[in-house]
Amino acid sequence: MNTTWKRIFFAVFIVIIAGVSALSGVVAGGVVVYNTMRQSLQQMQPASSNILAAQNPTAATTIKASNTDISTAVTQAVEKVGPSVVTVVGTIQGQPSFFGMPVDQQVSGSGVIISADGYIVTNNHVVESVNQVTVVLADGTELPAKIVGTESFADVAVLKVDGVMPAVSVFGNSDTLKPGEPVIAIGSPLGDFKNTVTEGVISATGRSIDTGQGYQMEDMLQTDAAINQGNSGGPLVNIAGEVIGINTLIVRGTPGSAVAEGLGFSIPSNTVAAISEQIIKQGYFARPYLGIRWQLVSPQLAARYGLSADWGAYVTEIVPGSPADQGGLNVGDIIVRIGDMQIDENSPFANALFAQKPGAQVSMDVMRNQQRITLTITLGELQNHN
Repeated sequence: MNTTWKRIFFAVFIVIIAGVSALSGVVAGGVVVYNTMRQSLQQMQPASSNILAAQNPTAATTIKASNTDISTAVTQAVEKVGPSVVTVVGTIQGQPSFFGMPVDQQVSGSGVIISADGYIVTNNHVVESVNQVTVVLADGTELPAKIVGTESFADVAVLKVDGVMPAVSVFGNSDTLKPGEPVIAIGSPLGDFKNTVTEGVISATGRSIDTGQGYQMEDMLQTDAAINQGNSGGPLVNIAGEVIGINTLIVRGTPGSAVAEGLGFSIPSNTVAAISEQIIKQGYFARPYLGIRWQLVSPQLAARYGLSADWGAYVTEIVPGSPADQGGLNVGDIIVRIGDMQIDENSPFANALFAQKPGAQVSMDVMRNQQRITLTITLGELQNHN
C-alpha cells in the first residue's frame, strides 16, 4: 500500500471512530435525565387531597450518566436512608378462644425515622387498633413506641421512641416528580425480611384510589418498585437519598379480573411532611376543607399558557355548597396566597392550606382576569374516618 492510500485509509478510520464516539455520547445522554426534567403538570386534585406546590428547575442543564452511575447513585441512596428504616410491630389484643384464653395477634409494617428526637412516620393502618407498638431498628434493637397521632384519610401515623437514633431521613419535594424517575422502596415485607430494597420508577402521579370505606385516597404516587405486605409505612426514595413517598398499598386486581403486578402506591412526601409536622406539634391533624379541584401553577406552566401568576393553584372545579363556593371562588381563579403565606416554591399550596384551622375565616388572594382580588373564606373540616 503506497503512502497516498495509507493516508486516505487513516483519514477514513478517524472519521469512523469520531462517528462512533458521537453516537455513544448520544446514547449515554439518553440514559438518565433526572434533575433536569423533574417539573411536571400534575393531575387536577381536590383540596381535600394533600397536594403541595412544586419546585421549578431554573436551568435546563443536560445531565449525562451511564448505567454504572445510576447503580452507584441507587447504592448510595440506600446506604443513606437504610439505617433510618424500621420495622413496626403492633399487638392486637385477642378475643377469648374456645378454651377461654385470649390469643393476641401481631401485625407488622415498616416506618422511617424523621427526627433525631425519635419521631417515626408509618401508615395509620399499620398501628390502627393496636394496644402495644414496638419498633425494631435496622440493627435489630427493639424499642417500645407510643402513637403520637394518626390521620386516617391520608393513612399517616406518627410514632415516638426514646434513645439514640441511628440515622434520620429527610423529605424530598414530591410535587416535582415525573413518570419515569427511578425510585427505591425499602421496608420489611411479610415482617421477616427486614430492610429489603427494591427498585423501580415512578409510574404515574396524581392517582386516586378507592379505599372501599366511602372515600378515596387522592394524589397518590404509583410505582412499579416491588411492594408487599409489611412494606406499608416504609419509604419510597429518590436517587438523591430523599424520602419522596410513604408506601401504603398494592393493587393485585379485583375478583374476576386479571391479576396485576407492579401496581404499588405511595403517599407523597409533601403530604406526609405537612401532616406529620402538625401531629408532632399538636398531637393531632385537623384537616381544613376548601372544596375545589385544582392544578399546580409553576413558572414553566405559566409561561407556556400565559397565566397571570407564576405560582399558585389553578381552580378547575368547585364543589357546590362548599366553602370555596360560598366564599366566591370561581373556576379559572389562581389562588396565590392563603392567610399570611404566599404560595411559591418554598410555600406549597397544601402547606398554606394546612396552616389554617377548620372553621377559620381565611383571607385568600386570587388572580382573576389578570387582576388580583382578595376573598374571605370560612374553611370547613373534613371529617376523619375512624
